Amino acid sequence: MGDRVVQLEPGWRKALAAEFEQPYMQELRHYLLEQKTAGKTVYPPGPLIFNALNSATLDRVKVVIIGQDPYHGPGQAHGLSFSVPPGVRPPPSLQNIFKEIQRDLGLPIPSHGCLQSWANQGVMLLNAVLTVEHGQAGSHARRGWERFTSAVIDVLNARCEHLVFMLWGSYAQKKGQQIDSSRHLVLTSVHPSPLSAHKGFIGNGHFSAANDYLLAHGREPIDWQLPPLD
Repeated sequence: MGDRVVQLEPGWRKALAAEFEQPYMQELRHYLLEQKTAGKTVYPPGPLIFNALNSATLDRVKVVIIGQDPYHGPGQAHGLSFSVPPGVRPPPSLQNIFKEIQRDLGLPIPSHGCLQSWANQGVMLLNAVLTVEHGQAGSHARRGWERFTSAVIDVLNARCEHLVFMLWGSYAQKKGQQIDSSRHLVLTSVHPSPLSAHKGFIGNGHFSAANDYLLAHGREPIDWQLPPLD
């Protein structure tokens, strides 16, 4: 995460400038460089670490979906929570997200799992931890990313109006506990993982609720239907 690798959209760079100067971020940068020097494979690739912020710029964010850390398999992570690049089979949690969208909005199950079109509409797909070592889930937890992404949420909470936060599972709910629910819509349910999806995720109605809220506040709703890949 050296300056050569960090590619952050100017609005977010300005909003988070103070965070990049904090010792914890310097330590995180050093840790990631150490990992690279040691020959470790880290996901996602450097230019995609901040994909969630670069895609959903501060002036365009409408919805925030909080995940935990990136997928740790080859070719899976591309900087958007729950999403996988074209050509990668949608993981089980994402398949359950699609099932709920189908139930909630009547949209067909997509043929792929790339959520970039959501991000481009202002859906911030933010993992709490932005990097991971190959094959080691949670390996970069407690290295500083959580503090950084909490700062991202604080900026959104304070500077934006009428956002929709989708907090799925206890981890995301704890991460978003400081969100001002008088200014934003906070939607909570269990996580879409196979272990819990049928205990309240399927049937939560979050996607229609988000669009109803956006429309009620004069904002364009999200088109949750993923476009076919070229």
